[in-house]
Amino acid sequence: MWKNLICKVCLCLMACFMTVSLAEAKHRNFKVSVYVRAYEVDKMKDTQWLESTWKTISDQLDVDKIYLETHRDLLIVDDATIEKAKNFFLKQGLEVAGGITYTIDESNDFETFCYSDPEHRKIVQNIAEITARHFDEFLLDDFFFTSCKSPVEIAAKGNMTWTEYRLKLMNEAGRNLVVGPAKAVNPKVKVIIKYPNWYDHFAGLGFNLQDGPTIFDGVWTGTETRDPAGDQHLQNYLSYNIMRYFENLRPGYNGGGWVDSGGINMSMDRYAEQLHLTAIAKGRDVMLFAYNQLIGVGLPDNFRGKWQGTGTSWNYDEMRAPFQKGRETITPSTMARIADIVLRKADELCGKLGNPIGIKSYKPFHVLGEDFLQNYLGMMGLPMDMYPTFATDQNIVLLTEQAAGDPDIMTKIKKQLQGGHDVIITSGLLKAIPEKIAEVCELRCSDLKAIVNDFGRFGKSQREFIIPQVLYQTNDSWELISAGRPLTGGVSGFPILHKALYSGAYLYVLTVPDDKGNLYDYPEPALNEIRRIMSQDMDFYMEGPAKVSLFMYDNKTLIVENFNDEPVNVKLVGDVKFKKFTNLEDGSVVNANQEEILIKYTRQPMSKFAMTVKPHSYMAFKYE
Repeated sequence: MWKNLICKVCLCLMACFMTVSLAEAKHRNFKVSVYVRAYEVDKMKDTQWLESTWKTISDQLDVDKIYLETHRDLLIVDDATIEKAKNFFLKQGLEVAGGITYTIDESNDFETFCYSDPEHRKIVQNIAEITARHFDEFLLDDFFFTSCKSPVEIAAKGNMTWTEYRLKLMNEAGRNLVVGPAKAVNPKVKVIIKYPNWYDHFAGLGFNLQDGPTIFDGVWTGTETRDPAGDQHLQNYLSYNIMRYFENLRPGYNGGGWVDSGGINMSMDRYAEQLHLTAIAKGRDVMLFAYNQLIGVGLPDNFRGKWQGTGTSWNYDEMRAPFQKGRETITPSTMARIADIVLRKADELCGKLGNPIGIKSYKPFHVLGEDFLQNYLGMMGLPMDMYPTFATDQNIVLLTEQAAGDPDIMTKIKKQLQGGHDVIITSGLLKAIPEKIAEVCELRCSDLKAIVNDFGRFGKSQREFIIPQVLYQTNDSWELISAGRPLTGGVSGFPILHKALYSGAYLYVLTVPDDKGNLYDYPEPALNEIRRIMSQDMDFYMEGPAKVSLFMYDNKTLIVENFNDEPVNVKLVGDVKFKKFTNLEDGSVVNANQEEILIKYTRQPMSKFAMTVKPHSYMAFKYE
């Protein structure tokens, strides 16, 4: 009897051990997940297709978790197929969760449901209930918003603006059509919303960043930046910046970042950069969208950038080379191999990084103005950290035009200045609330424009561009950087960076060109001065060209990343107490040079660390 009991206990322990081993995470600092659209889940009723496609992915990529979508474009996967797919992946040792895409027809300009339509409401609720029956966790892909302007919605809107109406409507739909019904079916279920990458325009379609993170059990972050010249004009830096912003909405509840293959046509490195930036923003999970891309996007020659072969951070030739996995030789065939190599390298690096820090920028909820500007500033080498609240613990805070949406903004600005701490505003904010800014300094930003290319002692740009004219009263405030056409030997100039003294601190005005991309055309010395002024709360600021980003962490680590197609020479400038940079990946050391720089009419000694960063590459350091 005792022998039988002991045997049973041993078998139970072995089973538990095997279960733990199978589910053991394959990455140390974040999970790697794969999202499967309803179209591919539906195909998983075919056992051969399921097994063969999973082998294609799993041979090349270690996956920790998989999300099986139950609905997209009115395709609802049948219960038997969902359970079959779920059990298959559980047996592979993966965590399994569900997903929903609330689209009627994605190909028709992402046609969404009409959430005031009784028939649509029934469908939406039914989909949530079906999904909750199968999973203890599911997330909503990008499209839990509405663009519907049907007669039903027009009547329901009444006298509200579309933004007011949709924010109210989608809050109600989230609570009463999705979260409530799902939890009624399965009290254990966690319902998570994945917000896409176009965050500055959310409110107009009903995405509510103020209430959503508490209505749902968590959020996910769209970090797909793809081609910056595409329809959305999303700059590379957004893949990092949006992760930090969504984490700051409700700390601890941002599940991870979400990357797809968009932009891979520009080169393999464009895809790698999105994965890397998602990881170094300290995402808890990196989601690969989607299963169909991981089996269908190959490794052609045209994904090989012209800079490959020069020792850049990611090696496409290595990614395409056969490799040994156990006793099997695998020949890479799809982008799954790219993801695996990039994320394994990022996993090693992320374990050495602290918590991200940056220049705090206040972004009130549901406002427009100078859309996505912080991402352009991030591409100028300014580490950004966006918050939905006004920071009161900083030596300098950044306010863009969006801060005009806060009716108490001048009270906050004056309190910051009267406390001896600086504020930097943009020309867009100045133009939006000139009467309020006049409480500190009588400045103007009218509709007048200037074409400039000459920054005087700060150098010349390689092209002409248009800026708004910031106007001021002589001797009441002062230009720090000016530009004209020409400025040197010319007849007029206009502020690029301006300062006004108030109660012992400075209100700075940063002029933003009509085309924000022209920020990259500012000459290096002008960029350096802007970085110096804005980086008062950072241990370092960067000297060098644009399209190079600086990422800072609270454990005295940092990353410099070059998004240019050519190598760049940069210097990191900090206090003389810092003597040495140690490379976090190869252990090499960069020692400081002592140089004097002009600060407030006096020359002060600073430590400068010089380095060359290869194209589409990064360098990570610990400093002391």
